[in-house]
Amino acid sequence: MSSLEIAGITFACIFGGALLGMFFRAVLPEHHLSPDSKDVVKVGMGLIATMAALVLGLLTGSAKSSFDTQDGELKQMAANVLLLDRTLAHYGPETKSIRDQIRHAIEYKLAATWPEDGSAARADTSETTPAVERIEDEIRALSPQNDVQRALQSRALEITGNVLQTRWLMFGQQAGNAIQTPLLIVMVFWLAALFASFGLFAPRNATVIAVLCVSALSVAGAILLILEMNQPFQGLVKVSGAPLRYTLAHLGQ
Repeated sequence: MSSLEIAGITFACIFGGALLGMFFRAVLPEHHLSPDSKDVVKVGMGLIATMAALVLGLLTGSAKSSFDTQDGELKQMAANVLLLDRTLAHYGPETKSIRDQIRHAIEYKLAATWPEDGSAARADTSETTPAVERIEDEIRALSPQNDVQRALQSRALEITGNVLQTRWLMFGQQAGNAIQTPLLIVMVFWLAALFASFGLFAPRNATVIAVLCVSALSVAGAILLILEMNQPFQGLVKVSGAPLRYTLAHLGQ
């Protein structure tokens, strides 16, 4: 299920809770809506509101931190790829085929994750990892003729290892970023109950309904942002591909 679909279901549940509260206001006996009852409901909903706000804040902070980490790792990988290309260029012309493979790998990554034709980005699996490992094997197979080339080969292998490590870190973080379904269900239940209490004691008029609708839409938007930031290479909120485009533009120079 996509982030937009989850956000839509969240909005429907929350706003539906508000409308359900208004319905109960019309059918409940008057003594159920007394000031004393209202005070008790306020205390209970205040507790739920506090828990919901705390969890939403923690989820937002965690998602933003994860998003920034992925952005930083992408920039580091782009810098390492460019450094690897320059190292191989200093090694000698015999590394041209390896440098061409690096260019093709970057072009594939850009086309898959940041397509220029506006099509949906493909999930970043480890499809290009064998290509990167093949590049590492070819660097290891080079036959340095002097100490300078041996040093450059060693440096190139070190950089390639760093690139592979960063890739696996990014894959692992993406796999572990998904919000657990039970947590999301509990969060939506809390919010629906909170909005039901709003509707229970609110007058039934267009202004109140509009305010509750906008409030529910805002909360659903927060859930959408959290889900989107947990998928930094897909969806509406994505890590910028500018570092890789910069790297691609300077490869082979």
